[in-house]
Amino acid sequence: MSNRTGRSTGLAIETAGLVKTFGDTRAVDGVDLTVPAGTVYGVLGPNGAGKTTTVKMLATLLRPDGGEAHVFGHDVVHEADAVRGRVSLTGQYASVDEDLTGTENLVLLGRLTGHSKRASARRAAQLLEAFGLSEAASRQVKNYSGGMRRRIDIAASILNTPDLLFLDEPTTGLDPRSRNQVWDIVRAVVAQGTTVLLTTQYLDEADQLAARIAVIDQGRVIAEGTKGELKASVGAGAVHLRLRDAEQRPEAERLLRAALDAQVVLEADPLALTARIASGGESGNGGGNGLAAAEKASRALAELARAGITVDTFSLGQPSLDEVFLALTDRPAPRTDVQEDTQKEALA
Repeated sequence: MSNRTGRSTGLAIETAGLVKTFGDTRAVDGVDLTVPAGTVYGVLGPNGAGKTTTVKMLATLLRPDGGEAHVFGHDVVHEADAVRGRVSLTGQYASVDEDLTGTENLVLLGRLTGHSKRASARRAAQLLEAFGLSEAASRQVKNYSGGMRRRIDIAASILNTPDLLFLDEPTTGLDPRSRNQVWDIVRAVVAQGTTVLLTTQYLDEADQLAARIAVIDQGRVIAEGTKGELKASVGAGAVHLRLRDAEQRPEAERLLRAALDAQVVLEADPLALTARIASGGESGNGGGNGLAAAEKASRALAELARAGITVDTFSLGQPSLDEVFLALTDRPAPRTDVQEDTQKEALA
């Protein structure tokens, strides 16, 4: 790895066996990452999985205890200054000064990074307009909403456009509308040529933004690939049912498990069930797997009908990232207030 450069390989990040320990706790336990330049790369996992610790090592804020890590070909330990010159980090909480206005924050940072007063003011105005904050430019940041704070924080991170932007759970605690605004900003940043490494515990966020995703649990990468690859790795399809009578759900669960030979998940909705159909099919290709999944689902519906169980809604589709997470970790994906709010809005 030491002779490689990001320019020659097209990689923004390469790590091999990256390790970080805190006392007896192995927070990062041999992480391997390969992040192509010019993309959004998602690092997905629950709280405590090792995501933030990994980011801090890549951003030179923590020294690894083992393994190697390179950013655009620069070793994060031996060439830390070169790495810092090409990256920017937005953490989980706003790092701007809450007693200053939006404009004052950005002008101050511009001056600290060597820009003239006029150039700093011009850049601040550009970013405030681009991020929809012009009307709040003269207000103290402590009077901003949560979504506005995240936007000003990201604006501060790209005051000098970085080659690599670390976004560590940038939408934690935001409402769905503010999250969508941050997502639009991320897409715009990447369109300008910046690579983004996005850590998140929101599966829909990774699904929306990331070209490739690494799933981290207990300090290890347990799966990596495109969204399609990760979803295909856990089965050919996912059956979603909603019953008319909640009292029939236990019997429906039993029949589905037998008919599909699959794990059945009881959703929070007392009428809903989800089952994942394992890959199969005689052809051995994606079309064969899809046909086998459809046939199994049809047989399952017939069994439910014979048992007198009424199904109000039915769908067969590719597994969701929630189902991928369940299959990989043997536990449901972490639920959050934001996810619950999004679901409520969808049902409203």
